[in-house]
Amino acid sequence: MTGSLPVLVVGEALVDVIVDPDGSGRNHPGGSPANVALGLGRLGHPVRLATRVGRDDFGDLLRKHLENSGVELSPGSVVDTATSTATAVLDAAGAARYTFDIDWALSGTVEETLRDSPPRHVHTGSIATALSPGADQVLTTLHALRGSATVSYDPNLRPALLRSPTEERERVEQLVTLSDVVKASEEDLAWLHPGETPDVTAARWARSGPALVVLTRGADGATVWWRNGRQDIAPVRVQVADTVGAGDAFMAALVSRLLDARLLDGGPGAEAVTARAALRASTDTGRLPTVLTGALTAASRAAALTCAREGADPPRAAELV
Repeated sequence: MTGSLPVLVVGEALVDVIVDPDGSGRNHPGGSPANVALGLGRLGHPVRLATRVGRDDFGDLLRKHLENSGVELSPGSVVDTATSTATAVLDAAGAARYTFDIDWALSGTVEETLRDSPPRHVHTGSIATALSPGADQVLTTLHALRGSATVSYDPNLRPALLRSPTEERERVEQLVTLSDVVKASEEDLAWLHPGETPDVTAARWARSGPALVVLTRGADGATVWWRNGRQDIAPVRVQVADTVGAGDAFMAALVSRLLDARLLDGGPGAEAVTARAALRASTDTGRLPTVLTGALTAASRAAALTCAREGADPPRAAELV
């Protein structure tokens, strides 16, 4: 891929070591940003992932998994260190509790590539925006790219890797104000702001910069907030295998539909301000237009389909028709 790239995802790729309630285990490629890139690739979008994986068996697993779904790694993403892992211990309901062995930073080659091939939309979040030294690099990258690209962000907080909520808030809210679309879970916001309800936090974020703030509620669906209102998105009922990667599938499908509608990417030759203005204009009233409601409904369906199968296995375009 050369020239202006439609979609860039910046963040960690790792291997999820899944431990079932009976103690048996299996390995799945994962990492929240990598899962979003995978979902976008499966939905037909040219996408590049700026990440960090090792020249080892886990790294080979990740590279093949991503390439098979159309994801290109930015030059410099493969390094001479061990590939990061996240061990997810599942309870009887399929919910995951994580522990991490992760090293996160962007190489100089990756940072140079971001400058040389600017995207029209950039997504980031999770560990990549919280763990030093890479988190500072990501924040600097977003500041540099925001003038030419729209931005989406999913905090996807991992408390086991973080400082206190008080210490984390400033960085998270900087990223929120830089973003056009933000998705967060109720658990994220309850941890980050224990003194207020997630609804209050989401509504406040929607007045601070983003055109859309989506609060996911697990089996209860989602709520979207914008400057002038809110709307509930009904859940899609499925038999849950596990919840690994469900939020990432939601994010990928939402970004995909907004890209298709030219609300995050104005097309070749268009400036970011064009798409940003179009997205903002679509949320100028107290009711969401059909295109946004449809995008959110598709995102909810994508999350449900991912919950119905093991691991972070987001749907392809034909499954969301």
